[in-house]
Amino acid sequence: MSFANLKRNRNSIDKLVAAAEATSGGGDTKSYKDERMWKPTIDKMGNGYAVIRFLPAAEGTDLPWVRYWDHGFKGPTGKWYIEKSLTSVGQEDPVGKLNSKLWNMSDDDKSPTRKQARDQKRRLHHVANVLIVSDPANPQNEGKVFMYQFGKKIFDKIMDAMQPQYADETPMNPFDFWEGANFKIKIRKVEGWVNYDKSEFDSPTELSSDDTHLEGLYNSMHPISEFTDEKFYKSYADLEKKLNDVLGQEPTMSIQDSVSLGQESPAPVMRETPPQSIDEMVSTDTDTSSDDQEDTMSYFAKLANG
Repeated sequence: MSFANLKRNRNSIDKLVAAAEATSGGGDTKSYKDERMWKPTIDKMGNGYAVIRFLPAAEGTDLPWVRYWDHGFKGPTGKWYIEKSLTSVGQEDPVGKLNSKLWNMSDDDKSPTRKQARDQKRRLHHVANVLIVSDPANPQNEGKVFMYQFGKKIFDKIMDAMQPQYADETPMNPFDFWEGANFKIKIRKVEGWVNYDKSEFDSPTELSSDDTHLEGLYNSMHPISEFTDEKFYKSYADLEKKLNDVLGQEPTMSIQDSVSLGQESPAPVMRETPPQSIDEMVSTDTDTSSDDQEDTMSYFAKLANG
């Protein structure tokens, strides 16, 4: 789809909402050093602020965002497992398969097997192209297009903008050049947790009246389709080999033996909001994700790759 076609045939809010609902229920960044990926800076007090503009779907794609899952945990060997999940591309994943077995081994929610399954659960990520409008901590980023990875909290705010709850609110497509809005990212620490609750959309406004400028932004967007392209994923066999190495088990080792190893040197529990329902407590995996978890996993990835 050319820029001219984009202007004539902009994605309707109904189409975006329908797509989000259809998938509510999938690549990976090149590495934590991926220069295409932008993150807001958080100061020593746990605060951060930036203004971004979500950009429309690129040529050849239907939606302006993609979603995928990954796993990140430390095994009893001291090694890290940080890999994207094959469930992102509709395939069985070895960690998900193991977690399902671990979960079903006990009816006790406090059992070692269920604890291990929680520690190894998958996390949901969304990726979209954004224009950096204001980045006080890194002003050199302003005016540039990056990919931005975000979690469920921010995606919920996008959905709220497209599908508001109250009659006096007008639906708005945040990804639209002409009728979208800037998004103010406001980060703070609340009871020790990174919190995005105060982040909000500004009033809708045209990004620019200069079509040449808009076309330049459109043509500079990054291909986010790699995040859901099977060729960017490791095979089941390779992931299973990595998992066995991290857990310190032989390929033929039983689940019970694996759990015994884990009991000797359990993987650390990552701080997260307590689950609210059995679905969120990880059977095979959970679909829950938070932006503070992603910040934590970025740090874990740095350790693992360092």
